Amino acid sequence: MTNRIAFQGEPGAYSHQACAETYPTMEAMPCRTFEDAISAVREGQADLAMLPVENSTFGRVADIHHLLPESGLHIVAEAFVRVHINLLALPGIRLDEIECAMSHTMLLGQCRAFLERHGIHRITGADTAGSARHVAEAKQPEMAALASELAGEIYGLDVIARHIEDQGNNTTRFLVMAREPDFSRRGDDGMMTTFVFQVRNIPAALYKAMGGFATNGVNMTKLESYMVSGSFTATQFYADIEGHPDDPSVARALDELDYFTSNVTILGVYPADPRRHDSD
Repeated sequence: MTNRIAFQGEPGAYSHQACAETYPTMEAMPCRTFEDAISAVREGQADLAMLPVENSTFGRVADIHHLLPESGLHIVAEAFVRVHINLLALPGIRLDEIECAMSHTMLLGQCRAFLERHGIHRITGADTAGSARHVAEAKQPEMAALASELAGEIYGLDVIARHIEDQGNNTTRFLVMAREPDFSRRGDDGMMTTFVFQVRNIPAALYKAMGGFATNGVNMTKLESYMVSGSFTATQFYADIEGHPDDPSVARALDELDYFTSNVTILGVYPADPRRHDSD
């Protein structure tokens, strides 16, 4: 055991915040890409990986659904993190001195109203924490960064405007990945099961495949499709359901799903985060 949890991004990124909030006793390990974070766990350099999968404002994180089935890892937990965006500047700088703000394009879009109201020009950066580091190193008093308070602490910047996101419920959902699956029942808020599948080439296959969940009263909280290997004809579906595969209703629904699909792969069985419904 390494007692490390890997994340994509630089120190101070929102994924770093998710690691600190969810696993405060573990060492957060920054990685350049999602693939690097996955490899760190697969190769034993870290015990867990914290991967963002969707944001309540901007939807799913690009490419992550392609990576999960091929990662060789298993989902063992989920974490919902409220994304509070802050305007960070060099110490002593006032808000009315800021002319431009740098951040990842997603954060720039989430603070559009605030930036327009204060006449602040937007500059696209590679990521949030990297933008904070750039502002600290550039030492240009008119430049600020949009990032977490943690990034401000790490890079020595002041918070000159706090929680400036346009949507007050702006939340990112993360999945925690491990080398080994954990099918044990745990937590106080029920279990979740995540799987991917491809339907057979028969008429109304998806409709028939989904019928088993409806008739057995299983709540499907997410169903998304994406192309496989760049093909318009090969579509894979990603789904989250409430319940454990050993629950009678879930077992019956998965049996019916199996009849109408060419393959089904369970990516993880894990406890529902108690903050799941706070983002509604």
